Amino acid sequence: MLVSERVGQVFVEDAAGHRERLEFTEHGSGEAWVVLLPAPLLSRRSLEPLARHLAAGGLHVVTLDPLGQGRSDRPADPLAYSVAAAARHVVSLLDHLGAGQAVVGGTSLGSAVALTVAAEAPERVRGLVLDAPLLDNGFAAALVTLGPLMLTARHAPLPLTLLRLVTRPVPRGPLPHWLGVALDGADQRPRALAAMLHGVLATGLAPDPGRRRRVTAPTLVVAHPGDPWHRTSDARLLGEELPHATVTTAGRRVPRRGGTDPAAMEVLDFCRRSWKVSRRRRRAGA
Repeated sequence: MLVSERVGQVFVEDAAGHRERLEFTEHGSGEAWVVLLPAPLLSRRSLEPLARHLAAGGLHVVTLDPLGQGRSDRPADPLAYSVAAAARHVVSLLDHLGAGQAVVGGTSLGSAVALTVAAEAPERVRGLVLDAPLLDNGFAAALVTLGPLMLTARHAPLPLTLLRLVTRPVPRGPLPHWLGVALDGADQRPRALAAMLHGVLATGLAPDPGRRRRVTAPTLVVAHPGDPWHRTSDARLLGEELPHATVTTAGRRVPRRGGTDPAAMEVLDFCRRSWKVSRRRRRAGA
């Protein structure tokens, strides 16, 4: 089902007090808000299939490009990219939208941001969707992957610059969805990329276990067996620590065809339950 889609922007302050711009897309309408956050290096385009599926099911979905990703600003200060800062930006987005509460979901590092929102501003979180959470058990693999990329961006940026020059002019519209996602991921500015990875690796991935155990929001944790960066053990750990968590497994991270993907159906059912949205309620866009 077609749903309305609107692009917007919100301005936030970074660690140095500079004003930065974040871009987002709204899918659907109504008061049953859902905010989705992409994995690091990816744009909000990666979340479009799931967002459209949820919006067609009666939810008002917002996909956000965090700082350093997609079409949002890319400051060169590593402190601007801490998980805590990203969580504050989500709260600023809710304020901008006039949304008192939302189901907040994220993939990979985006799930750490969502969890931090629930720890820092529990009154704003209706529920959590933590897809492929990245915690201590996956940190070593993330460090091995992201560390060399950070060093390349900082000390040998020419390959990244050339890759951006080659891929940036390619129009995304006519391409298959995942090819567009890959091209967005290749659109990196080396200085900002180095700062983002530095900030993420240096400031921690998620709230500590004590703070996690105090998160009382209903939570759906989606594990991905066989993923070396997002260990199933991390998903199970969250299932044990969070008092109202349910752990499920999925074969792939973001559904390619929302209506036929079991993981997407579970996310839709969870968000509907969180907002008490009727299964019969459907929203068509203009």
